[in-house]
Amino acid sequence: MRPNGRHTAGASQLPAIRVWAMCLLLLSAVAMSPTTARAAPSQAAAATTHVYLLRGVLNIFSLGLDTIGARLEAQGIPVTVANFVSWSSLANEAATAYRAGRIKTIILVGHSSGATALPDMIAKLNQLGVPVKLAIGLDSVFKTRLSTGAERYINIYIGDGPGEPVRPAAGLRGKLDNVDVRGTGVGHISIDKNEAIQRRVIAEIDAADHARSRAPAPVAEPGAPRQARSAAAAAPRN
Repeated sequence: MRPNGRHTAGASQLPAIRVWAMCLLLLSAVAMSPTTARAAPSQAAAATTHVYLLRGVLNIFSLGLDTIGARLEAQGIPVTVANFVSWSSLANEAATAYRAGRIKTIILVGHSSGATALPDMIAKLNQLGVPVKLAIGLDSVFKTRLSTGAERYINIYIGDGPGEPVRPAAGLRGKLDNVDVRGTGVGHISIDKNEAIQRRVIAEIDAADHARSRAPAPVAEPGAPRQARSAAAAAPRN
């Protein structure tokens, strides 16, 4: 006997259902994988700063970090955007690049659980002998203690929300700034997407990057010809 129409239709839909299921699994895998944005070819040789941006839970509440990453990439600063669960492997990756000389300045930014993971990532990098120039946390959701330091750690949190100030542990090296933004209209879900917060984060990253690249200009020897003095003043800064 021929199967009735309902059974025939159900059988014909099974391959399509399997395809959709596979697509969803692939999309989930892509969402959890770190994505690295590279500087433009003309800027890549000079880009020795790398910014790691850690999203919070499920990768769907921290998409403002993607916007920050895109803006930094447009400035020629390479970035990696990943879920906070990748912090340990990212630390290993950064340490390898640092030892190889591909990275000289490491900057970390995290939102929510991504902010909570920053002290752990800093501690691991320090254990690997790698310094962290700057770390910026956006509304860490758990009580966080900083036992080892970045050169500067900025914790931007909402004092009357779920965020917490970061507490320094004994012997902390580096500067810690807790910035309470209560009353500014930002919330835990929107803090990473707020234009003013994004501008501050990018400005702090730019300042850290430029501070690394600035160096005193060479000084010409006394009595050197004027042309030599001009060449020394025009020498590129490292």
